[in-house]
Amino acid sequence: MKNLEYLIVIAVLAPAITPSLAFGQTVYSTGTQGCCDLLDPHYTLVAAPQGVTLGNVYSSPLASGCCGSWVTPLPGSWWIDPTGTADWNSPFGNYTYQQAFTLDGTAGAMLTGEFSSDNQSCVTLNGGPEQCTLGGGLSYLQYTPFTFTTGFQVGINSLDFVVYNDGGPTGLEVVVNPEKKLYSFGHGSDGTNPQAGLVSDAAGNLYGTTNSGGDYGSGTVFELTPTEGGGWTEKVLHSFNNNGSDGANPQAGLIFDAAGDLYGTTYDGGNNEPCCGGAGTVFELTPNGDGTWTEKVLYDFIDNGADGTNPVAGLIFDAAGNLYGTTSLGGTYGWGQSSYGDGTVFELTPSADGTWTEKVLHSFGNGTDGINPGASLIFDATGDLYGTTTGGGIHDSGTVFELTPVGGGRWSEKQVHDFVYGTGGDGQNPPAALIFDAAGHLYGTTYQGGTYNAGTVFEITP
Repeated sequence: MKNLEYLIVIAVLAPAITPSLAFGQTVYSTGTQGCCDLLDPHYTLVAAPQGVTLGNVYSSPLASGCCGSWVTPLPGSWWIDPTGTADWNSPFGNYTYQQAFTLDGTAGAMLTGEFSSDNQSCVTLNGGPEQCTLGGGLSYLQYTPFTFTTGFQVGINSLDFVVYNDGGPTGLEVVVNPEKKLYSFGHGSDGTNPQAGLVSDAAGNLYGTTNSGGDYGSGTVFELTPTEGGGWTEKVLHSFNNNGSDGANPQAGLIFDAAGDLYGTTYDGGNNEPCCGGAGTVFELTPNGDGTWTEKVLYDFIDNGADGTNPVAGLIFDAAGNLYGTTSLGGTYGWGQSSYGDGTVFELTPSADGTWTEKVLHSFGNGTDGINPGASLIFDATGDLYGTTTGGGIHDSGTVFELTPVGGGRWSEKQVHDFVYGTGGDGQNPPAALIFDAAGHLYGTTYQGGTYNAGTVFEITP
């Protein structure tokens, strides 16, 4: 299957195109020249069923038929096949597409990407272990990630994709990534559609949420653990059930407490409003010592015209162990007064018996107040809370707000800044949390507004 003389020729003749390999050498995606029926200068057919011409391969139009179409090519790549026609009568058997690249050294070498094929295929580096597509005979409907962190050699390296054709057209698409993809969601009972960032523990494991997928289709909490050789293993710690008591559809990230428990929010689910998907929850995940985790709902939000509902942001702790967060809807004010609402800031206080008590610190939407907070909060050095609302304010373009404790468990809200739509300079609709610098200045982003109405980065100076 390998032809060293031929590989040397390919390595020498390959034209200079922007490299897309994590350690700086040149490895190419398929179809870098575009579509269609264009010669691919980087891949060569080195083995195929009898009667198929070896050597050059070409970019190919997307095949379609009874069972769907080849997955749409990712930017900078295209499908390739031996003829450039996506021929429906390609002979049965294995087709080996090969690319060669050279390395002066292997320290830190890493190659990542994803591939799709008609039909199932496997990729090897220098004849080492195979990594195969997940879709079987329907592998052309999705992408499968691949990662190589070992198996490199000084000099010429061979990357081989062996595609098995079981009838109809045959083709291959490869996208080589400059970054390392740790994990791809969406197979089996795995989670899908993560919407939030990650948090890590002291051992370097990563934790996050997915908005959907899992055993019940209502989202998951997952852990990614690094493995020897540079790979990562994913484990679902909890699948949300949305069964009238559990939460569902988390949109926010997680935080740890000092004991290693995880805390987060779900947009839907909980005991309240079982007819309509629930009003959201705050939950805790506790490790059991055997690799499993136990989930506990700390609070169910209630759509009662006072409580907040449907949190989309994560939580923060204060020094006493109380939790603080925002809800995007609910509260005293807003449309219908007792439905939807304009959002809240809330506090959860733990009790000795393990229960938590919730208190609404502020309801948004009264007059020119901000509405619909979508981001987590931050504390300043004196214990005041700061956050953003995506809408509302004097100009209905969102706000930056401050909440100050005033005694007796009460808090006073103040708008630090009202964004102004259409000024050509100010932003509008801030979606994310704020940060402080050492001088006490606040920094954040807006989704829209600014000189080109495409968003801004802003600073607020006290």
